[in-house]
Amino acid sequence: MRATRSEAQGSRSDRRERERAVAEAVRGTSDPFGRLATKASAWLGSRFAFLGALVIILGWGASGPFFHFSDTWQLVINTGTTIVTFLMVFLIQNTQNRDSKAINLKLDELIHANAAAANQMMDIESLSDEELSVIQKRYEAIRAECIKREKRRRVKVG
Repeated sequence: MRATRSEAQGSRSDRRERERAVAEAVRGTSDPFGRLATKASAWLGSRFAFLGALVIILGWGASGPFFHFSDTWQLVINTGTTIVTFLMVFLIQNTQNRDSKAINLKLDELIHANAAAANQMMDIESLSDEELSVIQKRYEAIRAECIKREKRRRVKVG
């Protein structure tokens, strides 16, 4: 069934409107913490950050004899690594949350754009674990049926 010209123009205008809304949202990124978390995660995941951490650890280890391996000397590295780890948890979690949300929105757009897709799958991340298990079992049954059909097709062909 072909869409009429007005339906096609309507769907094109809907698409343009969605694209405009996304472009405005992307341009309007004004969350300073989000920008900081993204940049910090990118930098802290680089080889330069690893090399910097390695230099700090080696420098700390080499300074041990000068400080007679004192409790204060040990406390410096313990406190420093604890603080860095504590802050990194929040940076990583923020980045992961945004990445997950962005992936879900991209998948929602693909589901919305595909006429054969089940639109109720667009908000699946808000379901409970039990509800997700029910859906998972349904798709496992579909997959098993597809495997059976493929085996029957191979028997007929072969």
